[in-house]
Amino acid sequence: MAIQEDIIFLENSIAELVVKYEQYFLGLEKREPLKLCEDVERFIRRYNTSTIINTMLKFKFNTLVGKFNSYKQYWTRINRLIEEGKYSRDRFKMARHLAENAPKPGVDLQPRTADSSVESVFQSYLEARRKCNLPTDNINRENMVSVIEKQREALKDKHRCADVEFRVVIENGAPKLKARPAKTACRT
Repeated sequence: MAIQEDIIFLENSIAELVVKYEQYFLGLEKREPLKLCEDVERFIRRYNTSTIINTMLKFKFNTLVGKFNSYKQYWTRINRLIEEGKYSRDRFKMARHLAENAPKPGVDLQPRTADSSVESVFQSYLEARRKCNLPTDNINRENMVSVIEKQREALKDKHRCADVEFRVVIENGAPKLKARPAKTACRT
């Protein structure tokens, strides 16, 4: 009887899929088992359109379909929580990592000196992104220099100062540039 073996195969496939997803959520698997999930869905669709005459097998099949749909909703919810950064296991790991590696929020990564150059600000910004586990390969030095110089000129006019200091701070787990007028360079 082919349908009986297919239902056993479906049951084993769902059990394997549950294990793979748990490994994925624990971080043991790097990729979500989407191919196996698609195979199970395709298998279910194939038998959804056909009629199963044996009541026991039909009940078993419908039970497995309900179990799979329930797990699929659970997996979707967990994936959404992971994407939003609200999954408890990920939050715990992230908090532990930040406590070990990152400086306290609001702490300067660069000393506040009036002669701090744009290059040192750029290097401090890259270092802060590394400490926060953010990518640094998409940061363009020329763009950052032009933004800093444009801001410097605008702030000089606004605060009527001869120079503006830039420093890098980490707030809410992300590096930010902070500017303020150089105290020794303000005009009265």
